[in-house]
Amino acid sequence: MYRTKNTLSENIRAKSIAVLNAHLAAAIDLHGQIKQAHWNVRGDGFIAIHELFDKVAAETIDFYDTIAERVGALGGTAEGTSQTAVKKSFLKPYAHGIADVKTHIDAVTSALSDFGTSARKAIDETADFGDADTADLFTGISRGVDQQIWLIESHLVPSPAKGGARK
Repeated sequence: MYRTKNTLSENIRAKSIAVLNAHLAAAIDLHGQIKQAHWNVRGDGFIAIHELFDKVAAETIDFYDTIAERVGALGGTAEGTSQTAVKKSFLKPYAHGIADVKTHIDAVTSALSDFGTSARKAIDETADFGDADTADLFTGISRGVDQQIWLIESHLVPSPAKGGARK
């Protein structure tokens, strides 16, 4: 780590940097997965989904840029190369050879959901070891992931929740 006048202890900063770099790798992978869907989607509603996936991919750039800049603010080195992302991403690989809208919607929302689940865990983890600012960063990302899932899932006909629809 680099010297910094950041007032968090070196121990807290080191723990946060590790959590942040894990999510940086996954966010870079997430961006690539969404672009894969954007480039390869076919079928009814093509243009709407094609353009939406492009907008969602752009949002993931904001996620990983924010994460990388926080690493720098803590005195760390952002590990954001594509080679690092391949090695360290915790996301499942995106399937090749799919084309239809519904399959891509499911794959993209599943990847977003997995990333969001990890971001929520990171909120608690970083708060527990004393880095409220990094916890807040992950809160914003979690909220952004929820928004993107909603935008994508809105292109499907909703099915009732378990237990039936409320009256």
